[in-house]
Amino acid sequence: MEYRRLGKSGLQVSELSFGSWITFGNQIGDNTSEKLMDMAYEAGVNFFDNAEIYANGASEKVMGDILSKKSWSRDSYILSSKVFFGAGGKLPTQRGLHRKHIVEACEQAMKRMKVDYLDLYFCHRPDKETPITETVWSMHNLIQQGKILYWGTSEWSAQEIMEAHMVAERYNLIGPTMEQPQYNMLVRRKVEVEFSQVYRTVGLGTTIWSPLASGFLTGKYKGKHAKDFRLKREELGWLAEILLVEENFNKIDKLDALAKNLGMSLPQLGVSWCLKNKNVSTVILGASKEYQLEENLKASELKTKINTQVLEEIELILDNKPNQPQF
Repeated sequence: MEYRRLGKSGLQVSELSFGSWITFGNQIGDNTSEKLMDMAYEAGVNFFDNAEIYANGASEKVMGDILSKKSWSRDSYILSSKVFFGAGGKLPTQRGLHRKHIVEACEQAMKRMKVDYLDLYFCHRPDKETPITETVWSMHNLIQQGKILYWGTSEWSAQEIMEAHMVAERYNLIGPTMEQPQYNMLVRRKVEVEFSQVYRTVGLGTTIWSPLASGFLTGKYKGKHAKDFRLKREELGWLAEILLVEENFNKIDKLDALAKNLGMSLPQLGVSWCLKNKNVSTVILGASKEYQLEENLKASELKTKINTQVLEEIELILDNKPNQPQF
């Protein structure tokens, strides 16, 4: 396992990490969750990603129960949570990025995961109802109190991230360190184009999610027969509409053939491709079965097969390279 700096911070994060979205407290049993975390940690993964909304808090409880059973030193792993959607409550005080919810959600996440602090704390979405100044101050205060070590964003625009940095600079506060965007062979523009200036100016770590497009880039949706896979879940209907189109199925066939020629699987090709982007700090892997995680963890060593020629072949297949603005 190799490690990369999280943006301009000094924190070293494993280039492959493990997340619990959809799976923990929902799709898989607790014993399977524990086995997956063991596999990841033993492979060198040091970042475990979570959020208050995942299974309405149950995901964090499962992860907390597992961590409390382990003899892993607290300084050997990085733990995250995210705030915005709440853990199931529907009242206006139970969601958003206002000071009350940020503070209470942080306390609740620490309690569920049985830890004294969170390493990374993400604003899960931008909050149009709360002044950005209030959100930045709230995150800064949590760092000052030792409850979180770094804060960041998830699915924010470059403009919103820069607004947060402007507030931080104005009041001499700690700004966001990282962003968690979706990034894969089929979803590229935000990471490759929109954030390009942010990397150059304030610096930005990226903890990317959905490197395999919620399983689409494994090839298991070929023929459109899949019934039990992730993209068929009701809460992912918005992703299915974008991905399950004929053009993308044709690309899968060509990518699969290329992967076989390289001596790797299609999922390994997808994860390795993400790792070739120098602005990706870590690729968050998700898995419901042990063999899936074992397979994808090998991408860390297989990425060397993705040379310049292979990247060009992939671009020809994808035919979706975002246009870079002229500065």
